[in-house]
Amino acid sequence: MLDAIRVQEVSPTVAWLRSPAAIRERCHQVLDLGLAGRLEYFRVEPSRLPTVVDRVLAVTHEAYPRLDIPVHSRWRHFDAGGVPRLAQLEAKLAPLPPEERARAKVDLGVVSVLLDAGSGPAWRYQESGGASYVRSEGLAVASLRMFMAGGFSSDPDRPLRADAEALGRMTREHLERGFQVSETNPLLGVEGRLHLMQALSRVLPRPGTLFDMLAAHRRSVRAAEVLGTVLEVLGPIWPGRTTVDGVNLGDVWPHPALGPPGSADALVPFHKLSQWLAYSLVEPLAEAGVTVTELDALTGLPEYRNGGLFVDLGVLVPQDPRLTTEVYGPGDPPIVEWRALTVALLDRVAALVRGRLELSAEELPLAKVLQGGTWTAGRRVAAELRPGGVPPIRIRSDGTVF
Repeated sequence: MLDAIRVQEVSPTVAWLRSPAAIRERCHQVLDLGLAGRLEYFRVEPSRLPTVVDRVLAVTHEAYPRLDIPVHSRWRHFDAGGVPRLAQLEAKLAPLPPEERARAKVDLGVVSVLLDAGSGPAWRYQESGGASYVRSEGLAVASLRMFMAGGFSSDPDRPLRADAEALGRMTREHLERGFQVSETNPLLGVEGRLHLMQALSRVLPRPGTLFDMLAAHRRSVRAAEVLGTVLEVLGPIWPGRTTVDGVNLGDVWPHPALGPPGSADALVPFHKLSQWLAYSLVEPLAEAGVTVTELDALTGLPEYRNGGLFVDLGVLVPQDPRLTTEVYGPGDPPIVEWRALTVALLDRVAALVRGRLELSAEELPLAKVLQGGTWTAGRRVAAELRPGGVPPIRIRSDGTVF
C-alpha cells in the first residue's frame, strides 16, 4: 500500500516553506514590522495583550477548572452539545484490531478537517432526533454522521472508513445531502470541499494510510514530521495558488512588506488546515501507541476566531475602517497581514498565560492554550459584540482555507 505512494521531490526553498519554523519566522517578521509601525493595514497595540490574556484565562478556568486541557483538535467538536457520539463510534469500532481502529479514526479525522472550512452564518445541521449545530461543530457532527453512515466508503460491508473509490466518485449532490444543504440552508464553499474530497482520492488509497506512514515501526514521531508528511502527501490536493519551483504551496501567500513581488522572500506560509489536521492526528496516533513529541513546534492557527480576538480586544487596530465592512479574499494583503499577526501574537499570549499560571511550555503547550483558550475566547467576544457572533473582518470562503 505504501509503495504505491510517490512524494514529489522538492527544492530546499519549498521544503522550508512547508516547515512550521518557516510559518513562525515569517509571521514574527510581520509582527516586528507592526511593532515598529511599518504595516499598512493594522496598528499593533501590545499594551492590550493583558486584556486578551484575562479573557483566555477566564474561559479556560470555566471549561477546565482543573487545567486538564486536551490538545486543540477536531476531536473536541464531535461530542458537541454533550452528545457522546465518539463513544458510539468507539463501540462500532471495538471489534476491529487496534491498527485498523487507528486507520478508521485517521480516515474520519482527515475528511472532517478538510470539510471544516468556514460554513458561513446561514448554515446549520439538524441532527436526527436532536439539536441543531452551526459552524465548526455543525460541520464536525455532519461529517461524523456521514462517516458512520458509510458516506465515505465504497464497501457496504465496511462502512466505517474512507477510501479513494468513494471519495473519487463523490458528487456535489452526495455532499450536499450529507450536510443538509438547500436553498434555505446554504453552505459556503461546497465546490471547494468537493474538490478536496475528489483530489484526496488521487493521492492516497485511503486517508488512514497516513497512520501507516507515521507509525511504521516506531513509538514516537515529532510534530514537525507529522505536519511535513501531511504537507508532502496532501500538497497536490490544494487549488492552484502560489507556486515555487513548480510546486503548488497551498495556504501560502505573499505580503508586500516582506520582499519583492514574485519572490519567495515575500511569502508567508500558514498551512492552517494542514496544521489543524496535524493536531487532530495526535490522539489517534497516541491510542495506537505512537506519541507525538515536540508539539510546540507547530504554530497557532490563523483563522477568524483567534484573529478576531485580537481585533475585538484592541490588540490589532485596523488602519482603515473599511477593513471591518468590506469582504476580502484569503490572498488579499489585509488578510495575509491579519493572519500573520495572529500567529505571532498567539505565541505571545501563550507565554503570558503560562506566566500567569506558573506553568512551563511542557506543562501547557500552545495546543492547549488554543483549546483552553484563545479559540473559545474569540468566539465568546464576537458573540458579545455582533449578532450571530460573526467575525470582525469578513473573508470570502472557498471551502479550502479557513
